[in-house]
Amino acid sequence: MPNFEFAKSSYSSGNGECVEVARNIPGAVAVRDSKDTDGPILQLIPGAWTAFLRLVSHHR
Repeated sequence: MPNFEFAKSSYSSGNGECVEVARNIPGAVAVRDSKDTDGPILQLIPGAWTAFLRLVSHHR
């Protein structure tokens, strides 16, 4: 498994209920639950991540 370097958004609150995203591996974006760092990791291609962000920001 790649050595993902996860980070939280600067928009995250301090209560720990957020997702972490890693973009340090070319051709991959990884997402995980910040409360379960040993849990499952969702891996996406960058285009799918971009489409997801576009959809989420459109429905705010």
